[in-house]
Amino acid sequence: MADPPGCCSACATCLLCPYSCQWITAKKEKRKGLRTTKYDCSWFFFLFCVFLFTLVWLYFAIIILNDFHNFNEFIFRQRKLWLDWSLVLLIATAVLISYSSVLLVLALCLQLCGQPLKLHWVHKVLLVLTVLVVAAAFTGLGIKWAEEWKSARISLQATGPFLHIGTVGGMTLLAWPLASFIYRTRSTGLRVFLLLVFWAVMIALYLAPLGITSPCIMEENQLPPKPALIGHRGAPMLAPENTLMSLHKAVECDVQVFETDVMVSADGVPFLMHDEELTRTTNVQAVFPERAALNSTAFNWTDLQQLDAGSWFLERRPFPTVQSLSPGDRKEAAEQRIPSLEQVLEAAKQSNISIMFDLRPENHSDYQNFVNVTLEVILKSGIPLQQVLWLPDGFREDVKQQAPGVQHIYGRKRLENEEPGLHINLPYQDMSSEEIRQYRQDNISVNLYVVNQPWLFSVLWCSGVSSVTTNACQVLKEMKHPIWLLPSSTYFMIWIVVDCVSFLIIIWAFVLMK
Repeated sequence: MADPPGCCSACATCLLCPYSCQWITAKKEKRKGLRTTKYDCSWFFFLFCVFLFTLVWLYFAIIILNDFHNFNEFIFRQRKLWLDWSLVLLIATAVLISYSSVLLVLALCLQLCGQPLKLHWVHKVLLVLTVLVVAAAFTGLGIKWAEEWKSARISLQATGPFLHIGTVGGMTLLAWPLASFIYRTRSTGLRVFLLLVFWAVMIALYLAPLGITSPCIMEENQLPPKPALIGHRGAPMLAPENTLMSLHKAVECDVQVFETDVMVSADGVPFLMHDEELTRTTNVQAVFPERAALNSTAFNWTDLQQLDAGSWFLERRPFPTVQSLSPGDRKEAAEQRIPSLEQVLEAAKQSNISIMFDLRPENHSDYQNFVNVTLEVILKSGIPLQQVLWLPDGFREDVKQQAPGVQHIYGRKRLENEEPGLHINLPYQDMSSEEIRQYRQDNISVNLYVVNQPWLFSVLWCSGVSSVTTNACQVLKEMKHPIWLLPSSTYFMIWIVVDCVSFLIIIWAFVLMK
């Protein structure tokens, strides 16, 4: 290498100390004749790759927060341990990305100052461990939670234009240390190789918008109506799920449909409960410890009425919003009991809100009787049948005959030549923007679940979805507009300006560094 351009001794020492884990002053470094070898360059390249790897994982970690409550529930059912694992995920990810980022910044500063890139062996070991941890996280995601790969693809419709701008900006800044290295290295082959790779990447980035699509790239007058909100088990961020308080909080959020889950007690009373066991959302372990592991349907209604269905919400804090509840809401939450379907239908009738429910468990030997008992309660309640949205597939034809006014919701895509006016209910990962648009044109109502994050709601809004099921009705209620909406002409102008500015800065960096 040629002689370095120079850097103040104190700065060089401060940079060398954390990177090389050695207190070597610039003068000592010069006397020892330390220099960056090909081996050191390979470790710098490895460091850069580790940084990109952890950055991609950070992106995934942020995206899967929309569905992380499902993961918390899964862990509880398996281990009977409640913890907000999203905090663990974010803290661990922040540590990994911060560590690799600091090392990368130190390396780039050392390169600009002409100092040797002697990465200490401790950092090398930690970088390898970082790769193994992130690789294990991706592997676990692919095995146990494969649908999140679809979520990541959907997220690119919301973040694609901004990821493009950010990546172009990052690579543009990288031109400065790259130019410094190229002008100081004696290897012509290495210079040519680095320049070819760098400009190949930049050209690919400059042309990347040709492959970026988003339903939110449209004119303002083309924006579909805001999707209706369906409260997932009510308003579970503001009240214990599947309780009367949760229904009332959902009504306050302007939710149009209360989505819930119905089971039938041993003595034939339909009641609200999602899990097959009562342990997560009641104090059954304290009241009936010897029967806590039994199926919810094994309890009679008298037993169920003895259970506390609200205190767990205050103790375990399933969502961060629990901390901000008023004293009055805390008192009301602590007093919640398991509601019967009859009570919920009466509350829904008074609030003029529809109710959509699953009837569980569908593999129960007495399921047909569950259907009949549930229908009997619905018909006796006096609620307008058009306010009842029926999800279960079992014995659907019997339901149509006994209660012809009930609206039927199907958990599948439409069949070939199916009549218009269909109502479908699917996970948001199972419908593309193109399918949503086509269904909307064909007068097919599409509800997607579970949508909690504003970025996801914005994408589905722009796509034209009819409604979404959400835990965060209080957040989505306040959204008057998608997070962003760009006419195609405006986006094209931004694309051209960003690419041109980046190109000029890179040329300036190479000229200035020479």
